[in-house]
Amino acid sequence: MAIYLDCNATNPIEPRVREEIVRVFNSVYGNAGSPHEFGEQAKQLVSLAREQITQVAGSRRHEIVFTSGATESNNLAILGAAAHGKETGKMHLVSSMIEHKAVLEPLQALRRQGFEVTLIPPQRTGQIDPDELLHAVRDDTLLVSVMQVNNETGIIQPIDAIANGLMQSDCLLHVDAAQGFAKQLEPLRNPRIDLISISGHKIHGPQGIGALIARRKQGQIPPIAPLTYGGGQEFGLRPGTLPVPLIAGFGLAAQLAATELDQRREHCLMIRKTVLAWAQSVDGKIHGEQKATMPHVVNLSIPGFTADELIERFHGLIAVSDGAACTTICTTPSHVLSAMGIREPELSGAIRLSWSHMTNHEELKQKLLAAQRNLGR
Repeated sequence: MAIYLDCNATNPIEPRVREEIVRVFNSVYGNAGSPHEFGEQAKQLVSLAREQITQVAGSRRHEIVFTSGATESNNLAILGAAAHGKETGKMHLVSSMIEHKAVLEPLQALRRQGFEVTLIPPQRTGQIDPDELLHAVRDDTLLVSVMQVNNETGIIQPIDAIANGLMQSDCLLHVDAAQGFAKQLEPLRNPRIDLISISGHKIHGPQGIGALIARRKQGQIPPIAPLTYGGGQEFGLRPGTLPVPLIAGFGLAAQLAATELDQRREHCLMIRKTVLAWAQSVDGKIHGEQKATMPHVVNLSIPGFTADELIERFHGLIAVSDGAACTTICTTPSHVLSAMGIREPELSGAIRLSWSHMTNHEELKQKLLAAQRNLGR
């Protein structure tokens, strides 16, 4: 069986998190909105999860809006701000060319509604130049949206510099933190960030649960409107019965990730050394500035092979992807690597290897050695 190296797409669930989810499924079945003791028990678990998440993000419990994941959170942050933009005449949006499709497609939807969208290209390193982005912000800019960590390359974006540079602007600042939440702590704690999208399964929690952190200023939530209606849950921004077992698992996953951040990072760095040595042995070309890359991701091309050929050669050995899992049904090259200036044949040959603290290092070394033989290197 292949070793799993696609953790940027989704992570295996942490055993302690799985145990908590099963426990809650079995014993806490009340609706968190009900007034009796069963509902109160569920409500207490939801409250605990909010607290666990706030401890990671440096926010407050009443700023956590539970959603189905970062994609929904991104849509709520971007599309939800449209009404305020139209009311105030702020019809300009700023983002980057390397955002996830869950940001780029809502931006395109607003463009069709008459908004102007400015997309900043990345540098060859894979990072956005914060000065170039800040220069694009105008008096009529409604929202700036920049990811914390790129999902395809693992490149860390200069969120702190962007947030600090917007201190004198009243535009909304949204960060898609699906790939960085609970893996980097300080950047998201910058109080200038208004909206943060996060997802449970990226931190070894369950799939199907995430949140939008909507920071309040002077007691008021950011001016975003709900996308769906019917019940008024989650401060009126996201109606529907809360999935208490998933929320409990998400909260515990966030707490564990933050508490064990250093030891998880050390394990990932150890694996990284092995992966980089293997990449060199197969003449791999690494994409992006490695000093600015998270310790659990490598994006590379291997001369003489397309991504599809590599995935086939690696079948049964290492499970890797050719980019964002959400866009693998599309045959077009990576928009992220294209924006970075990566050209053919490297562009169509790029694959992503991503691992976690749960990846077995010894097994990985054996599988990589076999994969190297399959390439004839």
